[in-house]
Amino acid sequence: MLEIERLTRRFGEKTAVDGVSLSIPAGQMVGVIGRSGAGKSTLLRMLNRLTEPSAGRVLFDGTDITALRGQALRDWRMRCAMIFQQFNLVQRLDVLTNVLVGRLNRRPVLTSLLRMFTAQERAMALAALDRFDLAETALQRADTLSGGQQQRVAIARALLQEPRIILADEPIASLDPRNARTVMDALRGVNRDGITVLVNLHDLATARDYCDRIVALNAGRVVFDGPPPALTAQRIREIYGVTEEEFAEEAAAAVGAPPPRHPAIAAA
Repeated sequence: MLEIERLTRRFGEKTAVDGVSLSIPAGQMVGVIGRSGAGKSTLLRMLNRLTEPSAGRVLFDGTDITALRGQALRDWRMRCAMIFQQFNLVQRLDVLTNVLVGRLNRRPVLTSLLRMFTAQERAMALAALDRFDLAETALQRADTLSGGQQQRVAIARALLQEPRIILADEPIASLDPRNARTVMDALRGVNRDGITVLVNLHDLATARDYCDRIVALNAGRVVFDGPPPALTAQRIREIYGVTEEEFAEEAAAAVGAPPPRHPAIAAA
């Protein structure tokens, strides 16, 4: 169980996340939506301590994550894997090595620096690539792959961490619709293995299709938390004062993507 208790982050006089409280059961897939600047990315980054909270705390199975330091914090980041919009692969390295990077925090410092991976770890990496139909790309440089393929490599790398939670920050914002579906299918498959997934999405239709639960933010506060069917077009208008179509246009502008062909929520 992931417990978020009045989590807050201030940047000077601006409050990006304002007293967010959520309880997320193990194995749930949660879509976090909101307009540009709503605080979605800041919220996810606080969960694995890439951004430090100004107030509040995060608990996982009773452990106060916000109090962790040193090796305990590194262990948490291993169990709480992060996937980014821009993939964060080492472009000049081959795909297999990029996936194996997910094992570095589980290895002694020297062997990590030398990238001395075991046969078992290489087998794990190949199995993860095969799961996402990427085994044949193992020896290619990462920069030879399409955006959708690179994002699936990033998911495979996250799996090598053997995480309990995956945080995905706008993982499909820069992808075309076909690749976006492939990446979301991959995340949903990971979730069905029992891994909790929190995913920031700019697209409301995608959140409805893939997530068990939707959390909507506005000005850093939770303004909706419930099942996808409950977040109707009327509810969107009540919360944000705009139509889904207007959100779609704002979403495309916020992430630099072509306007979607269906209703969408703007990116943070």
